[in-house]
Amino acid sequence: MQERKRLERFLGEEQAVASMTSDLDTLFELAREGEDVAGDIERELKTFGERLERLETEMLLSAENDYRSAIMTIHPGAGGTESQDWAEMLLRMYLRWCERNGFSTSITDRQEGEGAGIKSVTFEINGENAYGLLQSEIGVHRLVRISPFDANARRHTSFASVFVYPQIDEEIKIEVRKEDLRVDTFNSSGPGGQGVNTTYSAVRMTHLPSGIVVQCQNERSQIKNRDSAMKQLKARLYEIELQKKREEADKLEAAKADINFGSQIRSYVLAPYRMIKDHRTKLAIGDVDRVLDGDIERLMHAFLVFRKTGKTAGDAKDDLPE
Repeated sequence: MQERKRLERFLGEEQAVASMTSDLDTLFELAREGEDVAGDIERELKTFGERLERLETEMLLSAENDYRSAIMTIHPGAGGTESQDWAEMLLRMYLRWCERNGFSTSITDRQEGEGAGIKSVTFEINGENAYGLLQSEIGVHRLVRISPFDANARRHTSFASVFVYPQIDEEIKIEVRKEDLRVDTFNSSGPGGQGVNTTYSAVRMTHLPSGIVVQCQNERSQIKNRDSAMKQLKARLYEIELQKKREEADKLEAAKADINFGSQIRSYVLAPYRMIKDHRTKLAIGDVDRVLDGDIERLMHAFLVFRKTGKTAGDAKDDLPE
């Protein structure tokens, strides 16, 4: 049923594109006859181009799990308050992007920073193609700015890492043996009311063979937190298996750089100039505020094109006619 719904939507898009093409043909015919329709043509072409780009983005999502919902985690790098504040800025950016594009979100674990920002956050993004789109964000994000926490107003560089995993539904069996798990319960540390903070509702789950640790504390019910933690654990175990397959198939895969604090995928420069540059696709955007407010579609589209064709933003410009 999910596949049928997806295909029906694509057929609807095809019909819409055909209708818009017909409308443009009519407008151009009127223009040739001397009618003043230049403004209408300009508006229609702009709308047509935006629709085609959205459609192209969806067509580029062809990997096995691209259509799934996602789980994202954000961790600040070294640097204390600076990096923790940057991690919270990234969280806001992704939540705004989800809101703009109709994805529902649920924060399952959030560790507040000391003074400002966050020490870590994990949240679910529910909706079709969430995982495929958000793969463009996997890696280290670098921020350069005049620090609001520095009394001398010096420029600081901060790092934060982003990981994304596909949500695994019940039809895919990921076996987690009871003897391989250590489950700890504790009091929730965040806001949420008297019941959350005074009972042992929070759950920390450790998978002993892999060393993966997940936790959830957003629900008052320990059972719900346990279910959410198990979902995160299965997603991460599944991602590990997928990664092994990818490495076997192509150890030189260019689309996924090693996630460490010396190989950032994207730089956000707020001082001395304002620019966001993706180091994989070579796409540079000057409207920093708009991107930090959740408008990251251009960055995602450029990554998907790069993953599929190997072409960077500069290559795409070279293909344009003079």
